[in-house]
Amino acid sequence: MPIKKYNPTTSGRRLSSVDAFTDITKTEPEKRLIKIKKRTGGRNSMGRITVRHRGGGAKRFIRQVDFKQDKYDVPAKVAAIEYDPSRGARLALLYYTDGEKRYVIATQGLSVGDTVMSSLERIEIKPGNRMPLDQIPPGVAVHNIELVVGGGSKVVRGAGLSAQYMALEGKHAQLKMPSGEIRLFPRAAMATVGTVSNPDYRLIRWGKAGRTRLLGIRPTVRGKAMNPVDHPHGGGEGRHPIGLKHPKTPWGKPALGVKTRQAKKASNKFIVQRAKRKKK
Repeated sequence: MPIKKYNPTTSGRRLSSVDAFTDITKTEPEKRLIKIKKRTGGRNSMGRITVRHRGGGAKRFIRQVDFKQDKYDVPAKVAAIEYDPSRGARLALLYYTDGEKRYVIATQGLSVGDTVMSSLERIEIKPGNRMPLDQIPPGVAVHNIELVVGGGSKVVRGAGLSAQYMALEGKHAQLKMPSGEIRLFPRAAMATVGTVSNPDYRLIRWGKAGRTRLLGIRPTVRGKAMNPVDHPHGGGEGRHPIGLKHPKTPWGKPALGVKTRQAKKASNKFIVQRAKRKKK
């Protein structure tokens, strides 16, 4: 997918770039595979904001994506490559031979007319085919991976991502995640061969605040611009520093670079090697 730039006719256009959508083959979604998106504004069932900077945004429908792909050994033809407003990756509309239609996350290189399949046995190792990890040879790039067998894909679903299949040992398969973390997965967990589509999505420059508002992202106010009652960094005169030994969250907990993962989290035993921190 190429990135498109316009002439700098305005200040917002000067820095921004847009998706060219040249890989999209169908503009209208399947009516039976969409539903209305319920707006929460980052609030929970009690009306309290649990996720900040959420709200507004353009009206959109949720595409009901099949993350389990549990229709085994039934060939499916790629009928269209579609845009999904809720994610950076493209969606592939599959027509199964029995007449059923489903959305799946499109694999890079998948095009209209291709045939893909999901199976519990080893099938052809080609982009878009799905099978258990113990049926995939080590060294292959995979995505759309299950954490729990039969629970549906949970990780490596973002645009342009893939995990490197390193080895199969005992009951687990060892994968190197996009972050650099090396992690163990159940050997029977399902995964899709290939890389997630639309790798150039990360190169888009939004250019102005209005475009992020259309995505449902509200403005972020600096803590040091607030009053002391609103943020630990608040108070003082002018463009003052935060006045503390280290940065804090709005709730007074250490921020920026500190570990946030629970020390006794159950899945810690599956992490072989942590992701390396980026040097600032």
